[in-house]
Amino acid sequence: MNSTTILRVAVAGAGAISQYHFVGWLANPQAKLVAVCDPDLMRAKEKASAFDVPAVYADFVEMLEREKPDAVDIITPVGTHAKLTRIAADHGVHVCCQKPVTRTVAEAEDLIRYVGDRVRFMVHENYRHRPHYVEIKRWLDAGRIGDPLHARMTVRSQGMISVNGEPPFLLHRQPYLRDFPRLLFFEVLIHHLDALRVLLGPLAVQHCTLSRVNPDLSGEDAGIAILEGKNGLTVSLDGNISCPGYGPLPMDRLEIAGTRGTLLFERDRLSLVGSGEAPVVFDLVRNYQVCFSSAVRDFVEGILSGRPFQTDRMDNLETLRLMEACYAAAGMPQA
Repeated sequence: MNSTTILRVAVAGAGAISQYHFVGWLANPQAKLVAVCDPDLMRAKEKASAFDVPAVYADFVEMLEREKPDAVDIITPVGTHAKLTRIAADHGVHVCCQKPVTRTVAEAEDLIRYVGDRVRFMVHENYRHRPHYVEIKRWLDAGRIGDPLHARMTVRSQGMISVNGEPPFLLHRQPYLRDFPRLLFFEVLIHHLDALRVLLGPLAVQHCTLSRVNPDLSGEDAGIAILEGKNGLTVSLDGNISCPGYGPLPMDRLEIAGTRGTLLFERDRLSLVGSGEAPVVFDLVRNYQVCFSSAVRDFVEGILSGRPFQTDRMDNLETLRLMEACYAAAGMPQA
């Protein structure tokens, strides 16, 4: 393929999060949506109507065989990812698959071996595309704080608890999360582990604790991991998605202290502590879509140009290993 080719894309999955994928695809001039598939045909029809997608299917194989797309965006529950990716590879269709790609590292390794180099295979991990993390990476690469020595990231949300009698926001949007035996690190903090890897380089988990605030959940909704990086770097990742007073979606705070300065991202602004410089302010509502659209663009440009994806399946495997290491450090056996 070349830069003048229009990538024909099919979508598997028309659930809540697919909205942001569809917007990203529609905004990309080098891609064209040709079909959407979901076992709930009515849900698929609603998305097709909203985004002017010409064909609708309930069966994934039928969609691939009749439409013959160049690529497929898999936005389905994690338990279906490996099966659908295998089918796509067998049909010669490139794959962009929602994170986590599989439940375990072993499953991901098996899947990667099966697909091999027959098709291109990217995991849709979009946090590293968030504009504030992109800017933080620029600051670090420019040496604005020197060599990082200590980093602390906190993640807060009240999305897993009832507020004013309303059902928990995250559970209302994704009810299947209630039964996840691994929840916070598997579903939410895996994003932040990926972002920390990009910003700070390779990390190793030293300690992790898990806890449950909402007793109705099967998995943890709070936890802390301690990680180490190069040259004595220490990193703490502290998450709580049942934290009263915060918003329904996770909010991040990141402080990185280096040999020459300290940067701080808090709520919607990035600053160099004590510098007197005006902070850089971000539009978090707008940028929620930006990171999805940027991941879509990276996939399309990677397919058309042949260059590596930022979140190629081999790179994302390292994030999956880091997530699994958190559970191992907490004494939780493999899922």
